[in-house]
Amino acid sequence: MDMSLPPQTAKYAKCIEVSRRIRWDIDRDVIRGRTFDPMRKCLPDGLTLVGRLPFLSAGERRLFSRIQGRTYANMFGLVERFIGAKMLEVSRDHWMGDQVALEALVRFTDEELKHQELFRRLELMMAPTLPASYAFLPQPNDVAGAVLAAPTWAVLGLTCHIELFTQAHYRASIEPDAALDPLWKDVFLYHWKEESQHAILDELEWLREDAKLTTAERDDAVDGLIGLVGAVDGILQAQAKSDADCFLGAMARPASAVEEKAVREAMLAAYRWQYIVSGVQDERFQKILGGMVGKAQMKRISEALAPLMA
Repeated sequence: MDMSLPPQTAKYAKCIEVSRRIRWDIDRDVIRGRTFDPMRKCLPDGLTLVGRLPFLSAGERRLFSRIQGRTYANMFGLVERFIGAKMLEVSRDHWMGDQVALEALVRFTDEELKHQELFRRLELMMAPTLPASYAFLPQPNDVAGAVLAAPTWAVLGLTCHIELFTQAHYRASIEPDAALDPLWKDVFLYHWKEESQHAILDELEWLREDAKLTTAERDDAVDGLIGLVGAVDGILQAQAKSDADCFLGAMARPASAVEEKAVREAMLAAYRWQYIVSGVQDERFQKILGGMVGKAQMKRISEALAPLMA
C-alpha cells in the first residue's frame, strides 16, 4: 500500500489490497465438485435456536437446521441485490475524484455479483435434498426496489448492519461447529473473507453520507432506517411461517398442538435473531450508529426495535 496516500484514501487502498489477496472462485475454491450431505446440519444451533425444541429427534433437528440454512443462503442472495446496486450508486461521488475509493467500490460490487451467483447455485444444489414444499417467498428485485427508495443514509445503515452480523455469525457460530456440512461451511468461510472488507467500506460510505446531512435530513433518515427494519421483519414473519409449514409437513410423525406452536415461535425468533437482533447488538454497529445520531433519535430506534428484541 502507498504510504503517501491521505488517511481516508489509505483505508480504501487497504481494502483493495486485501481483495486482491483473498480473491476466490466459486468452482475452484468453494464448491470443488462437491455436493451437500443430507445427513449434516447447515446452520449451527446457536443460530437456529433449535435448543428451544427439546422434543425434536436428532433427524428432526437436522431438518430444522437444513431448512433454515437454505433460507439463510437465499436471504444473502436477496440482500446482495440491493447492496450491489447501492454501492454502484454511491460510487458516482468518486467518479471524478478519489480513484482509489472508486476502485474499492467497484471491486465490492463485483464481489457482491459473484456472491449472488454463488447463492443461486446453492439453491439449485440444495433443492433435491430438502422437501419439495419449501418456498422462498420474497422476490429480490421487488425487495431491492423498495429498499433503494429509502434515504441513502438508511440503506447504508441497513447494509452495514447486515455485513457486520455476517461477520459475527461466522466467527461465533459457524466456524467453531465441526458438525456442519463441510461444503456449506466453506461457502460461508469464503463469503466471510470478502464481506469483512465490505463491512469496512460500508462504514466509510455511511460516515461519508452522514457528513452531508443536515439535522432534519438525518432525522428523516433515521425514520427511513426504522422503516427498513420493519420491512425486514415483515419478510421474516412470512418466511418463518412458510418454513415452519415446510418443516411440520415433512416430519415423519404428527406434531402436537403444543409442539407446532413451539416450532412456529422458534422459527420466527431464530429469524429475528439472525437478521435483526444479532446485528443491532453488534458492538461495532452500536458504536458507528451511536456516533452519528443524537439521544432522541437513538431512543426512537430503540423503542421501534424493542418488540423485535424481545
